[in-house]
Amino acid sequence: MANHDPISDMLTRIRNASEKRHATTKIPASRMSQSIARVLQQEGFISSFTEEGEGVSRHLLLELRYSGKHKQPLIRSVQRVSKPGLRIYKNTRQLPRVLGGLGVAIISTSKGVMSDRDARKQGVGGEVLCYVY
Repeated sequence: MANHDPISDMLTRIRNASEKRHATTKIPASRMSQSIARVLQQEGFISSFTEEGEGVSRHLLLELRYSGKHKQPLIRSVQRVSKPGLRIYKNTRQLPRVLGGLGVAIISTSKGVMSDRDARKQGVGGEVLCYVY
């Protein structure tokens, strides 16, 4: 069965790569995956991402970050919240705090994809895509 949820696919690839302590991981490129990667970079979970390839074979190369000499992954958990079968929307006041602010919720708003912190600052709500911590 084909995966019809590219966001879940992206999060699974990131989760698997960070559990296996890979330096990089490849993700099929889309505007949404670029936006999520940008938020992960702003929040310090990945060091960088680059777009490679042309046309259909475009993909993002994410550079994962690790801490300490034992290379503990900075991304310990990635959870999909809103799914294609059950969308989860929250207004500004209802936006979740992940691990009391230690984690980040990635929200798709009318002003673009952003972290829960930025969405609160700008006073917008939206679809809760995932939690990362």
